Amino acid sequence: MPRVKRGTKRHAKRKKILDRASGYFLTKSKLYRSAKEAVERGLKFAYSGRKQRKRQFRALWIIRIGAAARLHGLSYNQFIHGLKKTGVELDRKILADLAVNDAAAFKNLAEQAKVALSKAA
Repeated sequence: MPRVKRGTKRHAKRKKILDRASGYFLTKSKLYRSAKEAVERGLKFAYSGRKQRKRQFRALWIIRIGAAARLHGLSYNQFIHGLKKTGVELDRKILADLAVNDAAAFKNLAEQAKVALSKAA
């Protein structure tokens, strides 16, 4: 079996890690072992951050919808329940956008939700 020299592969692998670590503090951007640890840690946070971003945006949308619904005399859950009763199938992202950018349309939805809740009661 022939002897394998791994110089180019090794340099390429290390260069990739050090490129990813550029901008890190002190030895984390200069020394391979420290850079490797820092990059792996950063990638772990990046992965979990992509999951957290979805949760955080949904929470933000719920806060915005709740605040806008309170302006029309409804709590968040009453508003959502009323919309479900009327058959309005808008997701929270769209509802939050309406609450911020189109107050008239949101008011119309709030009125529909109120009517649906009053019929149920």
